[in-house]
Amino acid sequence: MTLPLEGLTAYEFGSNVAGPFAGSILAELGATLIKVERPEGDDARVWGPPFADDGTATIFHALNRNKRSITVDLKDRTALDALKQKIAADGDIVVQNMRPGAMRKLGLDSETLLALNPRLIVCNLHAFGASGPLKDRPGYDALMQAFGGIMSVTGEEGRPPVRCGISVIDMGTGMWCAIGILSALLRRGVTGKGGVVDAALFETAVQWMTFYSADMQVTGKSPTRHGSGVRGIAPYEAFECDDGYQIVAASNDRLFFKLADALGHPEWKSDPRFATNPQRDAHRVELKTMLTGIFLRQPRSHWQAILDDAGVPSAPTQTTEEVLAHPQTIASGMMQKLAGYPLSLIGMPLQFDGNRPGLRSSAPALGEGNDEILKPG
Repeated sequence: MTLPLEGLTAYEFGSNVAGPFAGSILAELGATLIKVERPEGDDARVWGPPFADDGTATIFHALNRNKRSITVDLKDRTALDALKQKIAADGDIVVQNMRPGAMRKLGLDSETLLALNPRLIVCNLHAFGASGPLKDRPGYDALMQAFGGIMSVTGEEGRPPVRCGISVIDMGTGMWCAIGILSALLRRGVTGKGGVVDAALFETAVQWMTFYSADMQVTGKSPTRHGSGVRGIAPYEAFECDDGYQIVAASNDRLFFKLADALGHPEWKSDPRFATNPQRDAHRVELKTMLTGIFLRQPRSHWQAILDDAGVPSAPTQTTEEVLAHPQTIASGMMQKLAGYPLSLIGMPLQFDGNRPGLRSSAPALGEGNDEILKPG
């Protein structure tokens, strides 16, 4: 299949998670993605255990497939100038998440690069933002989950703050970078000019808090934690069963009435505590206690069948092993593998004309593209 970004060349000055995830999206979409690394490589190469059979951390494999790698000593002015000229000559996109001010010191900032090639699209992935009192501070995913308020609504009320188990801020900001870059490419197709895209970890965290922000402005109260549940809807959370937990999402009155019938408690439909969603929310602790007493009697599969028959949305809380082995995962083609590659990787959750972009190449060995990409002329 012809991928949407085939024929475009992107340079990634990315390390850890956020920048490489942005680059991986561009690479999955077909761009030639050249990862510029220090001679010692991206820190994520050694972020283990676990390590794949080639000795490289699994997280690096997951974030850097379909890329090329070059190593450049950025303290070497001759090598730096040669890289700058190469980017200006054949680059379409530059994405970077280096420490604040680092690209300017190197002469690789957006103003300099755009002066050399006005068609370039330069994406700066900041920690706190392009402006503001904290713009020069570095940042990481966990810091932003805390500082942006996400930890205040994650976990169980009355217990210590909990970080979301995935790098939701890093990867979310990488997605915003890709959206911005794609939008700038569309604009370039009209105007012929590139430009600058700015994204920030902190701004992603704040944006994810959008409806909690609206809630607080109306109520005057900071939102609280609801564990696996969500504010304002009940029952909409995980209930303990005989062999694990099952999420039940009875998100409106119709679904709750179906749930009540399916569980053999039609009287709940006229119970003043449960007749409407606001009433159920006000009595969510009582309702959860009653539902848990029922769900504990049988395994998840039993309740899945009961609730499916009743038309009530539900799902078991699965382990990673269960997810990867599930027939739906297998049928989706999301798990991709190359011959001889040490592990399967999860593909892009997009299809074009019924085809999903594939795993074209493994994560690159450090500097594997030096001789080909950096040769003069």
